[in-house]
Amino acid sequence: MAVRKVIIAGGGVAGTATALALLKAGIEAEVYEAHASGGADAGAFLTVMRNGMAALAEIGAAEAVDAVSFPARAVALLDAQGRRLGHRPIEGPARSLTRAALYRALQELATMRGIPVHHGKRMTGASSRPDGVEVSFADGSRVNGDVLVGADGVHSRARRLIDSHAPEPRYSGQHVVYGYAPGNPAGLDPDEYYMVRGSRAFFGLTVPGGDGRTWWFARVHGDKPAAGLSPDQWRDLALLMCREDATPVHALIAASGPDLVGSDSYDIPTTPHWHNARMVLTGDAAHAAVPAAAQGASMAIEDAVALAAALHDHDDPTTAFAAYEHRRRAETEETVAVSARLSSR
Repeated sequence: MAVRKVIIAGGGVAGTATALALLKAGIEAEVYEAHASGGADAGAFLTVMRNGMAALAEIGAAEAVDAVSFPARAVALLDAQGRRLGHRPIEGPARSLTRAALYRALQELATMRGIPVHHGKRMTGASSRPDGVEVSFADGSRVNGDVLVGADGVHSRARRLIDSHAPEPRYSGQHVVYGYAPGNPAGLDPDEYYMVRGSRAFFGLTVPGGDGRTWWFARVHGDKPAAGLSPDQWRDLALLMCREDATPVHALIAASGPDLVGSDSYDIPTTPHWHNARMVLTGDAAHAAVPAAAQGASMAIEDAVALAAALHDHDDPTTAFAAYEHRRRAETEETVAVSARLSSR
């Protein structure tokens, strides 16, 4: 019997894009997001690369993302003395935006198209039946559907429900800090990324044209996770890592406002089981990558398109899930590996 109703755990990029893709395929979906306002790390920013924008176009979401983002046109590489080591264009279209803006754009589009998006619904369990799945939440509520899509991120509960022995996310040995400084005091070319190979850490800077701010990130080595730091502590850590470098980075970080977020960086090199008979993983829940390759969001959106196509083409969920995994596993695992290598340099 064909899948008619899908329960999606997670309202981030992977979950909401999956709901939009399913709608286009003629399949009903409801999104259940744990966070009251749409997701963690909202102060971070990202780039949707060309492949991700193509996938957004397939589900009719590219224009909505264009409206809240900025072009990413080129990358320049600098050393700790500010000397330019290289420059290359980014194959477009590629767009830079905050994670919060991407969440809002996709969730608003889903709501506009009639897809229910429920916030404050943290999944705690799920049980399979021959004809469907029942999903339970921390508030005591339960819902039923034909299948469950686990789009609940790197620390996925759904991954553990599918396989109780699934590997834990791997700490990358790095923290990532994101912030914003007013104006463009360093005189950077708009819509270009400046990647700075500092003496103690790696930094990225960009000035999205029309935003009025310089966006920056820092990838900082750390022997162990540092979760729980305050924004001021994350800022102090980033400042410490660039104080000896002759680049604009230190001044930009020092001038940044309170909209700053830091986190520990994890990845998942491989997940042995992406699905069982009634549950399937997508996005970071299946194949989280460290941010070095800038492909996390794009991979999640491509997953959404592939999963919806498989569920449309195959009546049996297990057959559909296997087709989806066959299409996506090798490519995503290679990207995770490439990103890990880039991050370790």
